[in-house]
Amino acid sequence: MEWPPHLTVASVVERDGKFLMVKETKEGRSVYNQPAGHLEPNESLQEAALRETLEETAWHIKLKHALGVTLFTAPGNGVTYCRVSFAGDALKHDPDRPLDPDIDEALWLSYEEIRALENDLRSPIVLQVIEEYLAGQHFPLNFISRYDAADRSQ
Repeated sequence: MEWPPHLTVASVVERDGKFLMVKETKEGRSVYNQPAGHLEPNESLQEAALRETLEETAWHIKLKHALGVTLFTAPGNGVTYCRVSFAGDALKHDPDRPLDPDIDEALWLSYEEIRALENDLRSPIVLQVIEEYLAGQHFPLNFISRYDAADRSQ
């Protein structure tokens, strides 16, 4: 098992009763996920969520709240993921922007459609965070902070 855990972010974006999702091919199989990915050096978790959403869907979003932090060990590869999920609003679509090469398409799906795809979700966390969002679970964005020693020394 690989350690430390992989730190990832995801965005739950709802518009007109549908959720922004991505279809991607992993290990030869089509799976569905929220726009999500790994934290990169020198970015905040919020910045990572905005970047990943734009790269994977060509949608600019505004984050509204944090949804939660989920620790998950993938049964297929034994890798542990620490996933921070956010809720956001769709602002603007850039249809000419190419999607990440790993993404087959970005699409809007209803909760019922996502639930029907349960066996084709990238992980069980995908449905879990949508259900937490629909149940009203959320935390203020400043619940997640970033300490920067350089900012403190000025």
